[in-house]
Amino acid sequence: MKECKLLNFYIVAMSMAAVLALSGCVEEYEADISSEDSNLLVVEGSICSEKLNKFVLSRTQALNSSNTPQMVTGAKVSVRGSDGSEYTAQPSDGYYACQVGALSSDVEYYLHIEADGEVYESEPQAPLRTEEIAEVTGEQDTPESNIDVLVTPAEPFATDKVTYYSWTYDETWEVHPEYRTYMYYDTRLLCPVVKMGLFPERGWKDAKSSTIIVGTSRNYEGQHIRRLKMYDIDRGNERVFYKYSGLVHQRAITKAEYEYELARRQTSSEMGGLFTPLPSALPTNIHCLTSKKHVIGFVGCSLNTSERRFFLRAMDYSINRPYLKDSRLWYENPSPTFCCQLVERGLFLCEWKTDMMTPDGEPLVQTAWAYDYQLDVRLRGAYIEKPDFWED
Repeated sequence: MKECKLLNFYIVAMSMAAVLALSGCVEEYEADISSEDSNLLVVEGSICSEKLNKFVLSRTQALNSSNTPQMVTGAKVSVRGSDGSEYTAQPSDGYYACQVGALSSDVEYYLHIEADGEVYESEPQAPLRTEEIAEVTGEQDTPESNIDVLVTPAEPFATDKVTYYSWTYDETWEVHPEYRTYMYYDTRLLCPVVKMGLFPERGWKDAKSSTIIVGTSRNYEGQHIRRLKMYDIDRGNERVFYKYSGLVHQRAITKAEYEYELARRQTSSEMGGLFTPLPSALPTNIHCLTSKKHVIGFVGCSLNTSERRFFLRAMDYSINRPYLKDSRLWYENPSPTFCCQLVERGLFLCEWKTDMMTPDGEPLVQTAWAYDYQLDVRLRGAYIEKPDFWED
């Protein structure tokens, strides 16, 4: 399983509080307004059993500041347990990495931070168990609508209690070149030569979810969430032109973390808006032990996370692949000298048609030429080593 991590976001000073909403789940949050919102410590990360945990520490910037988010360096970060256990984090590339062992459900864990002369700790929390993911499906309501990705967790451990979850996902999709060629123009022989495998026939791209999805079972029968929409994919997006795969990560969270994520979503979506909550008004379970400084962030604790991979195939949906006009360069009866010049200009031979005649009955050779970026998916940011999980 891949490491749990919270979405990177950096908060600037903003103004007022508003009602929070999430698709299918609504919670209200009353925030206290603070006048001090710059240079606050922002903590991003989660404590997860038997994983490499990553924690990002940064500082908020004033709204009129042109500076990039200020990362906190030189801090001492560790995960501690009420049983005296401790896992020390090491500074890495913009974050603090901590390999956590197997957590115990009988122990409470918290994050300990020493930074810039202050000491911060999250509230101790027993790690939560997470149900498996029963199903992830992709559905399209109409031929013109986007493809919705729906998740159904397994039946909850406690059917009489409200449950809360967060989801993130990794994406992988197949890409093809604009054109394919099985030949090239040999400048020594001065003729077209058939050659297979000159360019890769396909490749893959990866991405990670840009947001954290949260949900509650409050309005579901038996407290069992069914077919909750996590995200959708535009049917005209290249991700679904051929085949798409997602890996969903599910984590059980507390009501407090759920409310924090809702509040953070409100702040992020309306950043700089007239009625946006102040960063210091966000709920938090992290406190400064050495002063009254406010902290932004919420550190959850999980005994396990659940994952499920799914695939979407273009043939199963109404995909809107835009019509692309042939942008290759076509030349009739090119001379060997001209063909060599085209090769020198970085063009590659795609077509060499000799089965046509001019109106005068003379042989007509039609040729098509393309640039490497039209033929090689690697030049469009793809890689060509097939992922181990890919299904053909």
